[in-house]
Amino acid sequence: MQQNGFPAKTSSTAATWVLTDGRAGNQRQANALALALGRAAADWTLSPRAPWRWLAPRRLPGAQQAFGPAFAQALAAPPRLAIGCGRQAALATRLLRSAHCAAVQILDPRLDPQFWDLVVAPEHDGLRGANVVTLLGSLNPVDDLWLAGARKTFPAFGALPGPRTALLLGGSSAHADFDQDAFDDLAGQLQAVLEREGGSLLATTSRRTPAPVRARLRERLARLPRVSWYEPGEGANPYPGLLGWADRIVCTADSVNMLSEAAATHAPVFAYGVDRIDGRPRRFVDSLLGLGRVRPFDASLRSWPVTPLRETARVAAEVRRRLQLPD
Repeated sequence: MQQNGFPAKTSSTAATWVLTDGRAGNQRQANALALALGRAAADWTLSPRAPWRWLAPRRLPGAQQAFGPAFAQALAAPPRLAIGCGRQAALATRLLRSAHCAAVQILDPRLDPQFWDLVVAPEHDGLRGANVVTLLGSLNPVDDLWLAGARKTFPAFGALPGPRTALLLGGSSAHADFDQDAFDDLAGQLQAVLEREGGSLLATTSRRTPAPVRARLRERLARLPRVSWYEPGEGANPYPGLLGWADRIVCTADSVNMLSEAAATHAPVFAYGVDRIDGRPRRFVDSLLGLGRVRPFDASLRSWPVTPLRETARVAAEVRRRLQLPD
């Protein structure tokens, strides 16, 4: 994707634009909403110049040039709908709204929501307003069709013996404290479960998982039979396959995105390290616990009937209604 230029694969005259700073989490949410709306979209990866990079989405004189000449030129022929995610993209969607484009901004822009047609924000952010649509967790593409596609793409996981336990590992953040002892404790309990029950372990890490932790856990768990381990950069990411084939999911409590996607499946979800998080992520996890969609991790991993949490479809229906978009 060409930064600050016309999208590489889709014409800039497409009826919908998706605008992000290129971060995977932001791209995933914006594209998930466009997909749920049933709209083919042109992707823009934006990298604003100074001083807009520091002050976005505040609009300074000359803001039309913040993303380079190609975007400034494209403002003359805006799409019908723009979907942005993240603070940098919020300036772009604000500019597009001034060009008579319907602007939907995902995540709290840290500015009055009045500058956008709609703002889609997690409930745990606490943002409220007449044009604010809230959701539990984060937007994601996980639905029955997506899960079926994941199983078809990664059929090898289906041949592994059950129960298949998907392990989604995050790491420390401003609101989460996961040290080596925490990961060792988790690995020890999972090892005991697999030795007791058999089955398979399908594990993946995130970029927040420290390299020494990844290496240590991989070495420890690889000694067990029927373990599939993936780290970012090792070929095709089997993460969709893990969600598609999992009989149960264990996820560290730090990641709103991973927990949201896990909760959208039909598998019971166990959050590890709830007592190690605070702030907004803790409020989100407490909401999932209150709904009964997620339970705190324990060594029994006893399953229970669940209903998938499908917030993206609900949000898309609300966006379509408020903006009077065609089905």
